[in-house]
Amino acid sequence: MSYPGYPPAGGYPPAAPGGNPWGAPGYPPTNPPPIGLENVGNYANQFNTDYMASMASNMSGTFGGSNVPQGLYPPASGGGYPPVPPGGFGQAPQGQQPPYGMYPPAPGGNAPSGMPSYPGYPMPPAGQQPQPMTYPGQQPMPPPGQQPLPSYPSGPAVNPSMPSYPGPTMPTVTPAPAGNRGTIFDAPSFDPLRDAEVLRKAMKGFGTDEQAIIDCLGSRSSKQRQQVILSFKTAYGKDLIKDLKSELSGNFEKTILAMLKTPVMLDVHEIKDAIKGAGTDEACLIEILASRSNEHIREISRAYKTEFKKTLEEAIRSDTSGHFQRLLISLTQGNRDESTNVNMSLVQTDAQALYAAGENRLGTDESRFNAILCARSRAHLRAVFNEYQRMCNRDIEKSISREMSGDLEHGMLAVVKCLKNTPAFFAERLHKAMKGAGTKDRTLIRIMVSRSEVDLLDIRQEYKRMYGKSLYTDITGDTSGDYRKILLKLCGGND
Repeated sequence: MSYPGYPPAGGYPPAAPGGNPWGAPGYPPTNPPPIGLENVGNYANQFNTDYMASMASNMSGTFGGSNVPQGLYPPASGGGYPPVPPGGFGQAPQGQQPPYGMYPPAPGGNAPSGMPSYPGYPMPPAGQQPQPMTYPGQQPMPPPGQQPLPSYPSGPAVNPSMPSYPGPTMPTVTPAPAGNRGTIFDAPSFDPLRDAEVLRKAMKGFGTDEQAIIDCLGSRSSKQRQQVILSFKTAYGKDLIKDLKSELSGNFEKTILAMLKTPVMLDVHEIKDAIKGAGTDEACLIEILASRSNEHIREISRAYKTEFKKTLEEAIRSDTSGHFQRLLISLTQGNRDESTNVNMSLVQTDAQALYAAGENRLGTDESRFNAILCARSRAHLRAVFNEYQRMCNRDIEKSISREMSGDLEHGMLAVVKCLKNTPAFFAERLHKAMKGAGTKDRTLIRIMVSRSEVDLLDIRQEYKRMYGKSLYTDITGDTSGDYRKILLKLCGGND
């Protein structure tokens, strides 16, 4: 395809005058002067002005101006170029947004020195560079020489305000303090083989070095203790648990053996011991099932069946009955709602349902209590308890004590107390285990071991608040010997 006038006669670009492809015979000079400020004027005089003018004329005649070939481009509507609008090109019609890339009109502004003058071009303050214009929705451009910051999604409000009551929903409930609130942590510079050697020496020969055992196992997390058990068998071909059983005795032995179980297996064996025999330790069953997470309860159910060839639900059915049995079976499903959002309309509905099932009728609808207390989330139920108090002018625990009795009363109260304040629930359990003539050592050992890596620091605080003296002090006064030493090691300090 060819265009009129292109290429030009004689070739393109046209030959430079003088027969030299670079210009006149004397150009370029054989010894060009150095390029510097003092030589710019002299150097400019060396351009072949005739050649440059010829090239510009040729290009203008081919592509632009009045010599544009007719028919090459479609004619503009109305003929010719559009008229120049008032104020020049680049201005939006009256009442419309200016085109992207144009400077917004700012009356009174003057163009910077050395820049073309555009109508409405804004001038920055003296000594500052003009800022580039951005498109609508675009992030502001960084100053010259800086990298733009990455765009991150905005986070939630730090403290969202509570909606006025009543309302459809409440904001997400603030979670408990993050991190481990226990007294036992992973030991730094942990070496399971070295610990296995320490334990071997503590049990070898005549007598047993109980303090070495306390210092070693009392300073290791449950996960690290499992590694020590494996390393002990690897190094010496013997079972650490069996060796400890043969060397230790009494409650000290029970505490050490409880520490060597995983959290799930400790709960599995505690439930088994609570069910077997003539009587049932209902408080132990409720304590475990009401305080553990959904996932932990499911792991207990799997491990229980593997260990004893019987499901946890079957074991509970065989040893309990009535509404208390239903409460336990509901908890063993590990299916509590774990969301942290609270729907205030549902809170009011549940509070009214609890009132209607107990205080507001002759008799008690235990199934309604069971359905709400075992299925709803902790955050939701705390709001329900508060609404129940406001509506009935009576605490939910007092209503349960008025409406129920026996194991069901104790079970429902334990669920409510654990949901309201788990550390306070365990503080009360510890206090009851130590007060009076005898000590419920099994309860004391289970709680101290199972909560040592979870929330024992919070339990200590609640204990001091509720009873006016520290947990450390009561353990010291109620136990003795190596048993006391290992419990105080787990306690982690005095308050």
